[in-house]
Amino acid sequence: MIEVQALHTYYGDSHILRGVDARIPTATSVGLLGRNGMGKTTLIRSLMGYVRPARGGVRCDGASVMGWAPERMARLGIGYVPEGRGIFPNLSVRENLVMAARAGVDGRREWTYDRVLATFPRLSERLGHGGQQLSGGEQQMLSIGRALMTNPRLLILDEATEGLAPLIVAEIWRVIEAIRQTGISTLIVDRDWRRVLHHTEQALVMEKGEIVLSGDSASLLADPHALSERLGV
Repeated sequence: MIEVQALHTYYGDSHILRGVDARIPTATSVGLLGRNGMGKTTLIRSLMGYVRPARGGVRCDGASVMGWAPERMARLGIGYVPEGRGIFPNLSVRENLVMAARAGVDGRREWTYDRVLATFPRLSERLGHGGQQLSGGEQQMLSIGRALMTNPRLLILDEATEGLAPLIVAEIWRVIEAIRQTGISTLIVDRDWRRVLHHTEQALVMEKGEIVLSGDSASLLADPHALSERLGV
């Protein structure tokens, strides 16, 4: 579905991505691992159009989408749950969800308002609350729910469990697995590499702006020594 080819991205004079090659196949869950500052979020922002790469390629379904604006990428069926959640604090829970509702690129409406509330029962109890009135865990649920309301083909989750209580973390991973089972492709960034590998089919490991290790998640999980040098585990 998404293919990144020899991607180079800079922030000013800082060379962040250094020839990254990566693929996210259709109906596949991919983990993106690496220590802090290795380029994971920059890779996501580059393929989503928030940062313009200096050179390389980004393709979706075989067609070049290099340099497309974020709203055009969203219309391709890519949902994004950013680090920091990015909900609208002055809108209610209901408004945050309804404003994002639309059919998928193929006309599907599998993720409806009612289905999202059934997936996150806690949100149904807070429909009139403003985004700023929610706990961190509730804000994360709302951010994921809002992305699902777009009926995406690919859902990108950047540090979806960061800073959350253990019970909420377990709930978020339950939902991530449920999303995976529906056939939506996912790209998951999270510090808990064991859980990432448990909930993905493939994984990529970044170091200093490059992909230094890749393979199927089960094999990487069975050989943690292969990750120790790259992740410091």
